Amino acid sequence: MPNLPKVALITGAAKRIGAEVARHLHAANFNLIIHYHHSEPEALSLADELNAARENSALTIKADLNDQDQLNALAKQASEQWQGLSLLVNNASSFYPTPFDKASESDWEDLIGSNLKAPYFLAQALAPALTAAAGCIINIADIYAEKPLRNHIIYSIAKAGNLMLTKSLAQELAPRVRVNGIAPGAILWPEQADKLSDEDKEKMLAKIPLQQRGQAQDIAKAIMYLVKDAPYVTGQVLTVDGGRSLTI
Repeated sequence: MPNLPKVALITGAAKRIGAEVARHLHAANFNLIIHYHHSEPEALSLADELNAARENSALTIKADLNDQDQLNALAKQASEQWQGLSLLVNNASSFYPTPFDKASESDWEDLIGSNLKAPYFLAQALAPALTAAAGCIINIADIYAEKPLRNHIIYSIAKAGNLMLTKSLAQELAPRVRVNGIAPGAILWPEQADKLSDEDKEKMLAKIPLQQRGQAQDIAKAIMYLVKDAPYVTGQVLTVDGGRSLTI
């Protein structure tokens, strides 16, 4: 039987941090399932880029992770495309303010769904494939999982659950599957960065001991460490925030 490729599914992989993670994993000879929901042009462009570098090494799949049928279909296609799966990166995440007195049930369903429910059920659906491959799960948490971000109460609750999901899955799926998390700080400005004034950005940077915003590659490199160079690490959440969590 020919050697099967290492295969990774990255949710929300079309752009920003997800795309950078995809490029790093591809350079490490992973074949990639590039999941997206709304960002089809970016997903297709990324797949073209990676397939030009290595033929038949990247596939795009569209899915709404808050729809259980679409989630299950994504898991099935991802695990069957190259006859296995060795890495799941739960990167997709909704993020927006929900002031306590104005938050709606739909806000709750969306934020809990993308940040907690979807990672749980993807892990459940892909556990057999990951177990067979002695693979890994990486969850993208947040420094606000432990200390809440004002006016983002539902998001903070969801990421707190994501942190516990990481620890719980590490216990449930041991010894064959390692499960770890990454808690980013200020890595990229929000996509609505035009709403942040230069003064706002300066105030945010002033709270970071390293006095600078991180880069998407900082997260990608942390993931590569956990996947390739940390065989005795599971159930941990690695904070990559320039020291910001020291001053929250």
